[in-house]
Amino acid sequence: MTLDATDRAILNRLQEGFPITPEPFRVVAQELGLNEASLLARLERLKADRIITRFGPFYDAEAMGGAFCLCAMAVPDADFECALTKVNARPEVAHNYQRDHRLNMWFVLATETEAEIEDVAMSIERETGLRVLRFPKRREFFIGFRIAA
Repeated sequence: MTLDATDRAILNRLQEGFPITPEPFRVVAQELGLNEASLLARLERLKADRIITRFGPFYDAEAMGGAFCLCAMAVPDADFECALTKVNARPEVAHNYQRDHRLNMWFVLATETEAEIEDVAMSIERETGLRVLRFPKRREFFIGFRIAA
C-alpha cells in the first residue's frame, strides 16, 4: 500500500498532538480539510494495512508513579514472528521495534511497579524461551521523536 498526500498529512498532523475537546477527530479533520468520517476511515485503513500499529496516548508511567524499562532480545529470524506475537500480546508492552542487529527486538515495558517489570520480563522469557535484557533508565532525555510521513 502506498500513502497519498492526505494520508501523509494525517500522520504528520497526529504526531504533533491531539486536541482535548469533546470532538477531537472533527477538529483534526477540519484542520486537514476533511470530514470526520473520512479521517476515521483513513485511520482504520492505515491500521488495517499496518502502516500504523496503534493510535493512542503515550503515558509517562514513571511520572504517574509506575515503572518502565527498555528491553531487548536476540530472536532467531525463524522465530521472530512467533516471539513478536507473544511479546506484543502483553498489555505492558508499550511499543516494539525490529532492528538489524544481534539484539533484533527492542520494546518498552510499562508497569505499575518496578517488581512487575521483572515479573513481566521473566514471563516473556518463559513464553518465548529467550532471554530478555533489561535496560533501566539512568538519565532521561527529551528528543521530540517524530517521523515524517
